[in-house]
Amino acid sequence: MSPSLCLTRQYLGVITRIECVVRPLAGDQGLWVVLCVAGMDGQQPSVVNAQGPFCGPCAAQEILCGITASLQAQGYRQAFDVPIWSLHMQAKMRQLNGPHTRSLVDYQSHPER
Repeated sequence: MSPSLCLTRQYLGVITRIECVVRPLAGDQGLWVVLCVAGMDGQQPSVVNAQGPFCGPCAAQEILCGITASLQAQGYRQAFDVPIWSLHMQAKMRQLNGPHTRSLVDYQSHPER
């Protein structure tokens, strides 16, 4: 299975979209998260969620497989669309990596400190 996927479901004329991706956390500790973004297709997402951290990409990938199986049981089908909510995922990753990113940015932006 790919480290990212897009699932959609049409119900009463409304298409719901869920994009998921597996990403490493900053800090070189071997921790990974599963990010899921959901909402109505063609609009801004209504939910941005992260699960984890998990020890290694394989553990995170197993969780993604479980999420996929659960969503498919609810009527979602894999769509081979281009991800449309990548920026929302990047923002969530910045939030999750906050302490690591801030210390790196402060060091690089203000070398006199």
